[in-house]
Amino acid sequence: MITIKVILFLSLFILFFSYLGYGIVVAAAVRLKRLFRRPKPLPDGYFPETTLVVAAYNEAGFIREKIANTLALDYPEGKLHILFITDGSTDGTDAIVGSYPSVRLMHEPARLGKTAALNRAMQQVQTPIVIFCDANTLLNDQAVKCIVRHYQDPRCGGVAGEKKVIAGEGGAENAEGIYWKYESLLKRLDAELFSVVGAAGELFSVRTELYRPVEKDVVLDDFIISLRICAEGYRIAYAPDAYAMESPSAGIGEEHKRKVRISAGGFQAISRLAGLLNFFRHPVLTFQYLGHRVLRWTLAPLSLPVALITNIWLVLAGYGGIYSILLAAQCVFYAAALTGWALAMRDIKFKPAYVPFYFVFMNVSIYEGFFRFIRKKQQAAWDKAVRAPTLQNS
Repeated sequence: MITIKVILFLSLFILFFSYLGYGIVVAAAVRLKRLFRRPKPLPDGYFPETTLVVAAYNEAGFIREKIANTLALDYPEGKLHILFITDGSTDGTDAIVGSYPSVRLMHEPARLGKTAALNRAMQQVQTPIVIFCDANTLLNDQAVKCIVRHYQDPRCGGVAGEKKVIAGEGGAENAEGIYWKYESLLKRLDAELFSVVGAAGELFSVRTELYRPVEKDVVLDDFIISLRICAEGYRIAYAPDAYAMESPSAGIGEEHKRKVRISAGGFQAISRLAGLLNFFRHPVLTFQYLGHRVLRWTLAPLSLPVALITNIWLVLAGYGGIYSILLAAQCVFYAAALTGWALAMRDIKFKPAYVPFYFVFMNVSIYEGFFRFIRKKQQAAWDKAVRAPTLQNS
């Protein structure tokens, strides 16, 4: 039974480290780093020419609000170039964008996916810095200034902005918001230790000269673009004061669709970023990549059923004490998750049940994403998740 005990505690350790322990270790490392070198504040007044690229697909219902928000960004006149690319849109998004003379439009009827659209848009970018953001988000008016100031550091190859989920009344929405708040804390720690481990497409930026065309079948373009820049020796800085606001998914079904896609893209990214698993070449970055991303997409989901099965095995074999306590805790956790699921299906909001539900929900989505990846069923062009109307009503 020693082997079963080892497997149980190893599974629990992997789960703990993936979701809490990694953050504790990085926080301790950052505190130690501050004893020897304090981060220097970046001066204001740095305003290089910058291009804001927005990929929009069938966003006719929101695109005017997006353009108004973009034109209201606070940046010196003539130094911010705005480019919208609407490839494949069939709802008149391109016509709406084309009616704004201060916005440059690129459009092709064919829909090849966001990655192909970004590759095509980058052929037209002439500024030293480019910022990407989603068409269904709104930026704070200081976002561009807050991003570009980080490029005063020559080691900075890119900048990750902040994603803010506008909380609604539902438990699922609040669970998504809690998750992103925790992710924001980890990004802040990661950036201070060395680099953000993969930017989110809602708002991120790169040095134009470091952009490399991405394969058209890539699902998580933002993740792969940013980490390939890190692989060249640069770091991705974090700008929490530059944020993109978006509504939560319009129901758990839409969030499920998004999570499965991200999970499938995560496994694809692992296969295409194999060089980042080399501790000897990228010691700190590899630790961050494994601890913050790879474990969550691989061993952590596997550890959930393994921990439960081995725990049941030991209790049935007559081992009580700590093993009975652990099994009882797991049963309570899964009962709460099941309760959260049942309430979600009835549109009943009970926040305490949504946190365990959302955790299990994320990990089940990873399994689905894995099988979609190995069957090569996830395409770069996909049916976007429907968002709640929070932003439109704000």
